[in-house]
Amino acid sequence: MRDFKKFEVWQLSHQLTLKMYTLTKNFPKEEIFGLTSQIRRSFASVGYNISEGSGRNSDKEFANFINIALGSSNEAENQLVLAKDLGYINESDYQSLLEELTILKKKLVTLWNKLKTN
Repeated sequence: MRDFKKFEVWQLSHQLTLKMYTLTKNFPKEEIFGLTSQIRRSFASVGYNISEGSGRNSDKEFANFINIALGSSNEAENQLVLAKDLGYINESDYQSLLEELTILKKKLVTLWNKLKTN
């Protein structure tokens, strides 16, 4: 059985999720059931899929969940762009989060490729 907390991709996704929860506390109150909720869920979904996939019986199944996590990371990036364009996130925070998310996405692809070749 794999311990999902030992995977660097899970650690990175967890840290990003925590940052997004903190950052979205400053979003407008009218967004609580809109963008605030959605952006939190998409960032959290990355870690959820990594953890669920790590508990599967085969590398093939795990790879499928890593692929889903990658899709969630793309959704999160889209919402990050939207939050910046709406003025909810400043340019500096946006660039920092985007850089971290890009690193995470590259590491997800690397892990996915490794699992697919096993």
